[in-house]
Amino acid sequence: MRKTVSFLTMLSLLCWAWASTSAEGELTPKPKRLPNIVFILADDHRWDFLGAMGHPFVETPNIDRIAKEGVLFENAFVTSSLCSPSRASFLTGQYPEQHGVKNNFTPWDNANITYFEYLKQAGYHTAFIGKWHMPGAIPRLRGMDLFVTFDHMGGQGAYYNTPYIVNGKALKAGETPVPGAKVNGYITDDLTNFAMQYVEDNQDKPFALYLSHKAVHLSMQPDEEAAGRYDDQEIRLPSEADSWLALADGNFKHFLWSSLEEKIKDYAETATAMDQQIGRLMDKLDELGLAENTLLIYAADNGYMWGEHRLIDKRWAYEESMRVPFVVRYPGAGYRPGQRSSEMILNLDLAPTLLDVAGLKIPGHMQGKSVLPLLQSRESGDQKLPGEFRDAWMYRYFEDFPYPVPAQTALRTQRYKLIDYERGKRDELFDLQSDPREQHNLIDDPAHAAVQARLRQQLQLQQQQAAQTHTRQAPAAVASVE
Repeated sequence: MRKTVSFLTMLSLLCWAWASTSAEGELTPKPKRLPNIVFILADDHRWDFLGAMGHPFVETPNIDRIAKEGVLFENAFVTSSLCSPSRASFLTGQYPEQHGVKNNFTPWDNANITYFEYLKQAGYHTAFIGKWHMPGAIPRLRGMDLFVTFDHMGGQGAYYNTPYIVNGKALKAGETPVPGAKVNGYITDDLTNFAMQYVEDNQDKPFALYLSHKAVHLSMQPDEEAAGRYDDQEIRLPSEADSWLALADGNFKHFLWSSLEEKIKDYAETATAMDQQIGRLMDKLDELGLAENTLLIYAADNGYMWGEHRLIDKRWAYEESMRVPFVVRYPGAGYRPGQRSSEMILNLDLAPTLLDVAGLKIPGHMQGKSVLPLLQSRESGDQKLPGEFRDAWMYRYFEDFPYPVPAQTALRTQRYKLIDYERGKRDELFDLQSDPREQHNLIDDPAHAAVQARLRQQLQLQQQQAAQTHTRQAPAAVASVE
């Protein structure tokens, strides 16, 4: 039977058309809504433990999907491979010399300006959900509408039964900080539940969500579904490593009482469990019709070494430690899906990128660069030569006792890496083109003396630029969380 249009429906359509018509009789275009922003940060997830990076067994189909539908940055790095300073750099777009969080013991200064303040002023609803993990009391961040975190176990949280804090209010274990979101006890699931409920509750307005996972940090516990998935997987250690390297001098403080092979399996299973939850959040964006107008970024706060250089953990200026996954999906940029970029990008670049996507001016105190032009220029393939976006950058590690890692400053270019140690270890120079695993130190090679001199000059310039004091440009007053 043919359906008829009611008089009231027809009248409402006519009223809409009249209201949308300009004086010249043309329809006035509806203003385009600001893109939503979802930034997902993992803890200690190294760049090559992804299916999209060709890992031989780790299954990450949902992060791989972001890469398939977006752009994968194969050379993404952090300027300090340690949780707290790296996280502060993601938020502020600054080197540790500027934001002041130099290691896991130097406190966050709430005079720091985060990208949330600018987005809030631009009309975004803002949320931070997950692991804060910076020294000092949990701050009252300006420009934040919803702040869900935890201080359990010194801010590390536990994989099971972590009590949450919402906008400064401490809850009991099992209580939800987001009405309507379930708490099942496994932290990766819980944080995802909170994020999904937040997205659903705020789907009618532009939102900026920062979802910060505990996974895949020690103790590397997968959920029940992923546990045991890789039990029968053969693990090949780096040639310089052995099964009980965790008990060797310099590594014992990382508390890996199992063999290296068994802990790598735990790590991989925890990554797969996290990937499953990322898929749930992506499905929610699809279900609500938000994916096309959402900038989705997945990254990690630092990498992780599994026996390379006979080391475990991060902190060092080696590739496995400083290199991170960085995958972007933003259909509004106009790229051809599935592209890969070899440009060097940094955690400093996140904040400027988010402001750029929102159409905001990037303040002068942010030391990173927006990667949006790299997305926009990829519609017909990568026409740029590697290094045009950034030809060199500086890495810093400030000591954090009791970890037996010397303070170090490094310069990383497309081809070379120079590492300057403050004590206890000979400086290192690597040709990453011929020696990607950094096994052959060229610091005393006369044939590379000129290269070393040039790199030291570049490093000195990078240090001077990072240390320059920049006037913080705060947006108009925004409220703190209540």
